[in-house]
Amino acid sequence: MAKESKSARAGDAPLEKSYRDWFLDYASYVILDRAVPHIDDGLKPVQRRVLHTLWEMDDGRFHKVANVVGATMRYHPHGDASIGAALVGIGQRGWLIEPQGNYGNVLTGDEAAAPRYIEARLTPFAREVLFNPKTTTWQLSYDGRAREPVTLPAKFPVVLLEGAEGIAVGLSTRILPHNFNDLCRAAINHLQGKTFRIYPDFPTGGIADFSEYNDGERGGKVKIRARIEQQGKAVLAITELPYGATTESVIESILAANAKGKIKVRRVDDNTADKVEIIVHLPQGSEPEKVIQQLYVFTGCQVAISPSACVIDDDKPVFIGVREILKRSVDKTLSLLKRELEIRQGELEQQWHWDSLERIFIEERIYRRIEKSRTWENVLSEIREGLKPFAKRLRRAITDEDIVRLTEIRIKRISAYNRFEADEKLKGIEDAIKEVRQSLRHLVAHAVRWFEMLQEKYGKGAKRRTTYDEIEQISAAEVVSANQRLYVNREEGFIGLNWRQHEYVQDCTILDSVLCFMADGSMKVSRVGDKVFMGLGIVHCAVFPKDGDTAFYTMIYQDGASGKAYAKRFQVGGVTRDKLYPLAKSDGSKVVYFDVSPTQKAMPGKVHVSLDGRSKARVREFDFDLEAVSVGSRAAKGLKVTKWAIKDVKRIDPAPGGPAQA
Repeated sequence: MAKESKSARAGDAPLEKSYRDWFLDYASYVILDRAVPHIDDGLKPVQRRVLHTLWEMDDGRFHKVANVVGATMRYHPHGDASIGAALVGIGQRGWLIEPQGNYGNVLTGDEAAAPRYIEARLTPFAREVLFNPKTTTWQLSYDGRAREPVTLPAKFPVVLLEGAEGIAVGLSTRILPHNFNDLCRAAINHLQGKTFRIYPDFPTGGIADFSEYNDGERGGKVKIRARIEQQGKAVLAITELPYGATTESVIESILAANAKGKIKVRRVDDNTADKVEIIVHLPQGSEPEKVIQQLYVFTGCQVAISPSACVIDDDKPVFIGVREILKRSVDKTLSLLKRELEIRQGELEQQWHWDSLERIFIEERIYRRIEKSRTWENVLSEIREGLKPFAKRLRRAITDEDIVRLTEIRIKRISAYNRFEADEKLKGIEDAIKEVRQSLRHLVAHAVRWFEMLQEKYGKGAKRRTTYDEIEQISAAEVVSANQRLYVNREEGFIGLNWRQHEYVQDCTILDSVLCFMADGSMKVSRVGDKVFMGLGIVHCAVFPKDGDTAFYTMIYQDGASGKAYAKRFQVGGVTRDKLYPLAKSDGSKVVYFDVSPTQKAMPGKVHVSLDGRSKARVREFDFDLEAVSVGSRAAKGLKVTKWAIKDVKRIDPAPGGPAQA
């Protein structure tokens, strides 16, 4: 029966297996081929293809970005938008692509001009550290018409220099950018076996707290603040931004906070060009230091970033720290430098062999042996026989390819042969071979010199923009100003800010909560707002203290079910915001007396109770001693006052300030 049910389900959904496989294929494709950079060169596929295309087109001059985008589509079949965005992003950072034209502004958030209006070319740094066809592993492009690199042979931790962000299926990566000189020094320390640490450096500057950076792994956090300077008694200047923010987003957050009453500013001016300059004008009498704290708490002047360093390694996404990424990159650089030296050594030895053969061929006049030869085989045989006595001068055996190469020497070159120049050339090759062998024997020292050369050549203007310091947590409640006016509409049951047509309660802050008691014996605490419904017939309204309510409340209410009147004394205690708490035991109850006292000693002693004239009570006026009512929980029923309907309750011995009477 179960088998039939299973086969029936399979018959109803014949594509189920295909959909399951397709989703996994899609998820794998997005992770490996679109969103996450590779650990070998620190690039996503679209970035790698853009740089490879620029290298193919490279002639030292600028190329229209539109042309580069079109040429890149031979390798990247996902449309021009992703290619153009990747090129502009690399160009804005400026390390690998040299931009020309309007590439937008990372400080203001302005977008780049259309691809047909801007130009690009590779930087000298990119040419030096990214490309070497001799050490590149190649693969066919998606349509099989061209070759493209699997990864570029990068000899620098590009992913840490540039940073990377990407959202794939089921995971994301966020690697923060680092300083070029810091990376060079860290690479040298790793090669020398020393410990090191590296912290991000953001193009927008700012002040960062890396105490919870966690080496860039998941679970870490970086807090970044804008740099704010006081330029006058009522003028502040924002000169550096948090990473990811723009002047536009920061100004919008300031204006929004001002509109909500969290801060007070007169106006904001944006004078940003090549450097950030946002001028914040304050009202007269403002405290600049306090406003700076408010800007950090309530606006985009402070952000928290959660890094998550994920890279592709061995065709799998791995989550590792930035120090481990740097170590692996430097180890990869070491192997690439070794491979380049080995290739260089082989080329030099081959050149020495060919030049030595040519020298023997010309100086010993072996070329004359072929003057009477009539066949090609005889020519090759004569040259081989002529070289045999001199084979000991060479470092490897003579091949047929070597002999054919000798036959291609032109007569003009033989006649112009200069023995001294030939000796000098061979000596230069031998010196170069010795130097390469020395570098191979001391490979680590060679790699150290490589990074020192890069730092000397490209790091002169690459100073850190971001300073790091511990950022203390600012309590919003401590810095917010009480610049709002709280009003209440008792009959309709609303509270609100800045309602001049209703009853004024007190000044408050935008973060305050309000406590209200209603005529039906209910209680509610809610955050202040422009208009908040609390409940019909508000008998008491006040700002709820942030550190807990310590006031004592006295309430006499007419129970809706029995008609009896009860008196209770209580404190509010812990509450949940926006939850309605019933203080009376049944529906239809009505509060007839309410008093608020700051201390237990200030609570009312006796009250005078007047009963409804329509009641059948023989005594319609009497005093009730509230001292008999002990302070209990707010949910307590209370002590019975009378079984008749109450008309009025008045305090006999009111505390200073008078009672709050229903």
